[in-house]
Amino acid sequence: MAVVTPPARPASTTPVPTDRRRRSAGGGRGDLRTAMIFLIPATIGFVVFYLVPTVRGAWFSFTNYSVLAPAEFVGLDNYRRLVDDPLFWNAMGVTGYYVVVNIVIQTVVAIGLAMLLQRMTRSILVRGMALLPYFVANVVVALVWFFMLDFQIGIVNVLLGKVGIDPQAFFGDPALALPTIALINVWRHMGYTALLIFAGLQTISPQVYEAASLDGASAWRQFRSITLPLLRPVLALVLVITVTGSFQIFDTVAVTTNGGPVNATRVIYLYIYDLAFAQLDFGYASALSVVLFAVLLVVALVQLRLLRANESDNA
Repeated sequence: MAVVTPPARPASTTPVPTDRRRRSAGGGRGDLRTAMIFLIPATIGFVVFYLVPTVRGAWFSFTNYSVLAPAEFVGLDNYRRLVDDPLFWNAMGVTGYYVVVNIVIQTVVAIGLAMLLQRMTRSILVRGMALLPYFVANVVVALVWFFMLDFQIGIVNVLLGKVGIDPQAFFGDPALALPTIALINVWRHMGYTALLIFAGLQTISPQVYEAASLDGASAWRQFRSITLPLLRPVLALVLVITVTGSFQIFDTVAVTTNGGPVNATRVIYLYIYDLAFAQLDFGYASALSVVLFAVLLVVALVQLRLLRANESDNA
């Protein structure tokens, strides 16, 4: 007896209702509209406090403007002036030296602190304590360290005297003033930098370290061959943030040395501030600000390119 096989049912070709597609498209537009509404306050703040002052500053850099009189257009005279300005080049050299000292020490200390936080404790309280110095205002930190490092009554020099070391003029010696300021800012910012690096460490799979341990890799080899390469995108972000912030050092210098001794700590921001608000030479100060902006832009782009920030080995 022949077996009759029923014909296969054709696949359903029922079209998606038009109103459902319309609701989906409408929901996407609604999400975009909601996002734009939330972005409006930030956009207004960016335009009012960043974009407009930037454009005005770029315009003032081509003028002779002293606030008390209308701005007079002078073309590129301000930029020609800075080429022959020894104080400008001294300020850029001092700032560059500070950036190198601050970034090298801060990055090394932050990486070590992040590794310790990851391996030695899981306490949120202990990890949060590393951020405490960052929550203190720069001016307060500078004042506290200024008194602690005072030549005559500072507790640091008192302790040095107890171990037979002569008191040190931390803020009065041209050779010590800038490294001292750099170390103060390292102490304040190392917790925040370590937190960023610690977040990057959480993205590295523990299985990678387990495989390396089975292959006999030492802790140093794992750090050099696994941790650092996989942290490259995070380190690129950290370096851009810290380098840009280091170029903008101002308040610690203004509170402790005010550019002295003998211009040994006169960083570029302090020089710009002095030109604008002490000498009322806003045109020339704006030109220096534009140059500083260009330098920071180039430095950031070079860092991102050299560190290949858009690539990751953590696959």
